[in-house]
Amino acid sequence: MPRAGLDPAAVVAAGAALADEVGFGALTMGGLAERVGVRTPSLYKHVAGQENLVRRIAALALEEAAQAVGAAIQGLSGRDALAAAAHAFRAYVLTHPGRYAATIGIEATGPDDSMAVAASRALDSFRAVLRGYDLPAADEDHALRTLRSALHGYATLQSAQGFRWSADVDESFEWLVDLLDRGLRGSAAPR
Repeated sequence: MPRAGLDPAAVVAAGAALADEVGFGALTMGGLAERVGVRTPSLYKHVAGQENLVRRIAALALEEAAQAVGAAIQGLSGRDALAAAAHAFRAYVLTHPGRYAATIGIEATGPDDSMAVAASRALDSFRAVLRGYDLPAADEDHALRTLRSALHGYATLQSAQGFRWSADVDESFEWLVDLLDRGLRGSAAPR
């Protein structure tokens, strides 16, 4: 019989929190079992194993990031929306580095996979930002990849303490947002 109060959502939430604390690479079923106060085999009543746990953490992280970015851009457009989205995304990755790391390199099993649904929601927020730049439709995928690459790269490098230079990381981030804004404005469809 499963422990009272323990269900799949609680196991995933505990796994996500543990990944944030110890690092995604150090997340194990044994460590999670210890965290939630059960023996490791008991976890299998709630998740199908390590791979299933990771997929669920990835879906949770993508959904949380989508909510953070979506809320940040409400009522904004252009550079204001870009900056709000960039700051919300960066803050999410810095606050939740372990669970965000679960999203990297894992593929959705199909369009109804919870991870695919959450990823689509996250991309929708960035698509909303791009609408403020009036890009040609053919350039939208390129712009999305550019935003994701730049913001993901910056946030994960910062999370790993990868910036050791004397320049302030917040100032550098603003420089990046300005660079993206100029590039997007320069790519707008001719009127």
